[in-house]
Amino acid sequence: MILQICDKVQGEGKVLYVSGEESAEQIKMRADRLNIKNDDILFLGETDIDIVNQVIIDMNPKLVIIDSIQTMYSEELSAAAGSVSQVREITSQVMRVCKSRAITTIIIGHVTKEGNIAGPRVLEHMVDTVLYLEGERYFSYRILRGVKNRFGSTNEIGMFEMREEGMCEIANPSEVLISEREDNPSGSCIVSSMEGTRPILVELQALTSQTSFGYAKRTANGIDFNRLSLLIAVLEKKAGLMLSMQDVYMNVVGGLRINEPSIDLGIIMATASSFKNSPIPKDMVIMGEVGLTGEIRRINLIEKRLKEAERLGFKSCLIPESNKKDLKDKYKLDIIGVKNVSEAMKKALG
Repeated sequence: MILQICDKVQGEGKVLYVSGEESAEQIKMRADRLNIKNDDILFLGETDIDIVNQVIIDMNPKLVIIDSIQTMYSEELSAAAGSVSQVREITSQVMRVCKSRAITTIIIGHVTKEGNIAGPRVLEHMVDTVLYLEGERYFSYRILRGVKNRFGSTNEIGMFEMREEGMCEIANPSEVLISEREDNPSGSCIVSSMEGTRPILVELQALTSQTSFGYAKRTANGIDFNRLSLLIAVLEKKAGLMLSMQDVYMNVVGGLRINEPSIDLGIIMATASSFKNSPIPKDMVIMGEVGLTGEIRRINLIEKRLKEAERLGFKSCLIPESNKKDLKDKYKLDIIGVKNVSEAMKKALG
């Protein structure tokens, strides 16, 4: 992605790519594979920040890439590279040099297995913008998410697919994520999630099976495990489904991770569909937050979600009754408002 950004600024000025990890040959091989055409990309294989700063001053590039901040060090400090003091000092020096010359700088930082910036969080506090590139290891989809922006909104995301030719933008994520849903099996439903200000329709799949060990197992992939356990308890208490001896597996298709409460109703309906072996209508989208008493609570940005569902050709939508009362626009969708879990199951499962 960084090399593709460097290619996009072709004609704007020189680009300095500072690498403390990969050699010039390695980066050149990747640039050739990605068909990078910008001849103004200059490579510097250096980890001493004093040398790097001097090169920046002498060259005065339009864009500087630091890859990665954890490999850089300053001889003024005795601490090891990647330590809190080194990262703070090096970032401060780079900011001072580049901001005084109006040079855009991208600093790459390592992340942990949990997806957080590795080591000191001081890096997040010092920079103007923090971007996370998220995605599962075994899936090709990636989300570029802004979690901090001093000069703009953090409510926007970019969705890409990792291909041989690089990171390719997905203009219509919803269509891609539900494109392989051809038949209508039980335990499957389409939900609407807001990623920033963009509504995305994704498929949830649930599987329930009789436990063999006397202790029911719960597995969640792409959603919060504790949230799944809570919603299963609501199904047992408020809808009368005996899931205490059922293993429950839940998966978000496409390797995405969703934390938004609007998919609560979809989780419940997919689980109930699998347990009853009764499919949900293929052309229905489900959205709504579920409370502990089984009520369906209102969600935000309902108009955007409905327009996305309508654009993709869905015929009906199961939403909270409180949201339905406030709708002003007319939709081609058959909008079904529900107040509680039991009512939702009757509407969607018959």
